[in-house]
Parts: sequence; C-alpha cells; structure tokens
Amino acid sequence: MERRIFLKHTGILGAGVLASKYSFASTADTFPVVRVPLTKRNFSSNAVDAAIKTFQAEVKNKELGWLFENCFPNTLDTTVFYTEKGGKPDTYVITGDIDAMWLRDSSAQVFPYLQFVNGDKPLQKLIAGVINKQTHFILKDPYANAFYNDDTKEGEWKSDLTAMKPGIHERKFEIDSLCYPIRLGYHYWKKTKDNTPFDNEWLSAIKATLKVFIEQQRKTGKGPYSFQRKTAWATDGVPMAGYGYPAKPVGLICSMFRPSDDATVFPYLIPSNFFAVTSLRQAAEMVKSIHANEALAADLLALATEVAQALKQYAVVEHPQFGKIYAFEVNGFGSYNLMDDANVPSLLSMRYLGAIDANDPIYINTRNYVWSTENPFFFSGTEAAGIGGPHVGADYIWPMSITMKALTSTNDNEIKQCIQTLLKTHGETGFMHESFHKDDAKKFTRKWFAWANTLFGELLWKTLNERPALLTS
Repeated sequence: MERRIFLKHTGILGAGVLASKYSFASTADTFPVVRVPLTKRNFSSNAVDAAIKTFQAEVKNKELGWLFENCFPNTLDTTVFYTEKGGKPDTYVITGDIDAMWLRDSSAQVFPYLQFVNGDKPLQKLIAGVINKQTHFILKDPYANAFYNDDTKEGEWKSDLTAMKPGIHERKFEIDSLCYPIRLGYHYWKKTKDNTPFDNEWLSAIKATLKVFIEQQRKTGKGPYSFQRKTAWATDGVPMAGYGYPAKPVGLICSMFRPSDDATVFPYLIPSNFFAVTSLRQAAEMVKSIHANEALAADLLALATEVAQALKQYAVVEHPQFGKIYAFEVNGFGSYNLMDDANVPSLLSMRYLGAIDANDPIYINTRNYVWSTENPFFFSGTEAAGIGGPHVGADYIWPMSITMKALTSTNDNEIKQCIQTLLKTHGETGFMHESFHKDDAKKFTRKWFAWANTLFGELLWKTLNERPALLTS
C-alpha cells in the first residue's frame, strides 16, 4: 500500500497539463485543455473518442462534457502499455501515479471499455492483452496483488516478511485480486465470443485461484500465506505472526487485506466473499464451455455453493436502526465489524459486481446503513457526503463511493444528486481523485488515479444511454 500526503492542486497533472492558475471557465462553454495531447497518449480508441463526441453533442452541460472527455479515456490515454509477446497481446496497466499493475485496478480500469470492443478491434486486442498479462502474474504468485512489468525488478517492499519474488510490487493477499481477472475475462468472453485468451495457461491460473481459495478457508491449518511489514502503519501489517486474528472454519474464505490494501480486522471479508461466489460460478461456466473440463467446473461450483451457504449463516447481523444488514467482516465466532469502505468490492458495490440482487431486502437495508452516520467511515461536510476509509483517514471522501452509489441506484433523484456532487468536487482539475476533504474538494489525494476517472466516465455514459433526461435536462 502506498501512503501519500494530501495534495492541493499544484498545476501539473499526470493525466494532462494544466496551468497552475487559471480562470476555471473563461466563458460558460470554455474550459482549459487538460487531456493529454493526441501525440502523447498511450493508446487511442476510435470507439471511445466517438463516444466522447456523442456525449458532448447530446449533453447540454459543458462542464460534464469536459469532465467526460478528460476522465473516461484516462486509462487509455495515460496508463496502458501494449505490446505483443510470443505472438500474443500483452498489456501492462499502471494505476496512475504508481508504476505497478494491480490485478484489481487493471481489471476495473479497462472494464468500462468492453462495451466498445466489437466495433474497435485494437481495443479488443488491448483488453485481451490485459487478460494475458494477468494470467502471467497469477501464475507467478496467486497470493500477490500488484506486479511490475519487469519480472526481475525488486521494489520498495522487497523486505516484507512474506515469500516475495522479483517482479512483485506487493504481496498482500486479497480475495478480490483473483476475482477481478475472472470478471474481466468472463465479460470479455461473453461480449466477443473470443476464446483466444483462455488457453491452457489461463486454465492453470483458474486452478491456482481455486487452490488458494480452498487453502484460505483454513480448514486444515493456517495455509501457506503469511505477511508482515516493518511499518508504523497498523493497517499495513497482519497480526498473529502474519496470519491474522483467528477465524472459525465455517466455509468462508479468509482475506488478509481489503481492496484498499488495508489489513482486515476479522479475516472473513463479506463483500469479497460475495464477489468470490459470483467469480467462481463464472469461471465454472468458462472452463466447462471452453475446455470441457467438467471436473474443474464441478469443483468451482462446489466451492461457490459452500461459500454462498456460509454467507447466509454468518454474514447477516441485526442492526437496531436498520434491521438485518450484512456485516463488513466476521470471524465465524460471532464477532463482526460494522462499516463500509469506499474501495470495491464494498458492501455498497455488491450489486454493481453482480454479486447480489438489487431487490435483496438485506442489501437494501445495508445500502441505507452504509450511507449513514452509523457507518464510521461515512463523512458529511459542507462540500459533500460520502464514504471513505482508513486508507487515507478521517473526513476524506472517495469519489468512487459517490460514483458507486449512483451505479447501484434505481432512483433518478439519487443518481442525479450523485452526478451533481461529483461535478462540483473535482477540485477545479477536470479529473476525479482518490479522495477529497469533506469541506474542501481542493484538498485531495492522488492527482492521477485512473480507476476513479474511468469509473466516473462509465457512470456518465451509462446514464446517457439509460436515463438521458438526468443529463440533458
């Protein structure tokens, strides 16, 4: 996990170049050019550029059009590095201001572009390259969460007390790190009908994923993974000799870290276990259809069923105000942690990930809970209200949480309010950020965070296609 100081707008964005001082809009329709110039973009997509033109032609709000042009292509403009190795597409994807590829972030960053691939073959190859790269990384170490493009590189966390290898940036085991590549691959396969990325190496990566998940059920011991770090940050280390606090073996999967890269309190991270159920079922469908591997498909489905049953028994708790809700973390002994974090998977985002039905009454209660002051990481100030997390500390709201609230909503007023909030909290930069202060959006962290940018673009494009009146009125 990378720790950062809080940054005000300094004038130079990794996503583009912006004058340090400027009139935010010299006229009602004019905004500074902050997108990377065409000649300096890492990748250009005709389909994505066409979507930008469509959005700007149909949406009257010029600032929204400006934000969409800046944010939606930001992953392609600044973070992807495409090549071919052994005749196969190979795509390395950084998060923005960190030169490392997270299995989670890279999947999430390119996922919104899947809807355009059938009309843009170079874009399809780029995403196939992400799948191939992720397969390579998972086979290198399925317990690691982030990697370098150079398999020989030793990074800043090489001294972590875990089984580090060259080429690994960080080795924090997170369930979602193995779920996200399945999600990306599954939807790529459904969209394109292309089996090419899902070769025998990919099949081996699925087997490795299943093996790790079973090991981390910890039915016959603690398993092979442990992690410790010499650090002053409590959320960067794992207690109890690197294995975490005890958990009763109940069929759930232990995750030592959250998708924020912060250590869990109780090992059974509920949103990630829900995500695992969905991913295991998707993987089973793929291995059965593509590889005719009935045995592996059955094993994947058996684990999905076991985890799903355990979630019914152990994930639900009674809240005095909201009724039955999903806990964020549990240990199987009866202890639980009530909260939500902005990072995805979160309790709020489970619908977005296809992990839960929007009409599930417990999810509805949970959604109301996490967007309330009962959630210790819900912050409300003069600038905005939203969810943050321990990763950057108190009073800092993640735009991702506001975007996710809109993406999981069926309420027009709620969606419109979220978009309006995001519109006014980009800190006069034209981009989304990791987080901003609840009372001052110009105090933000990570000026170049591609996932937040692309996700916001996904929301705007989805809204234009499904609820255009929210943008055009």
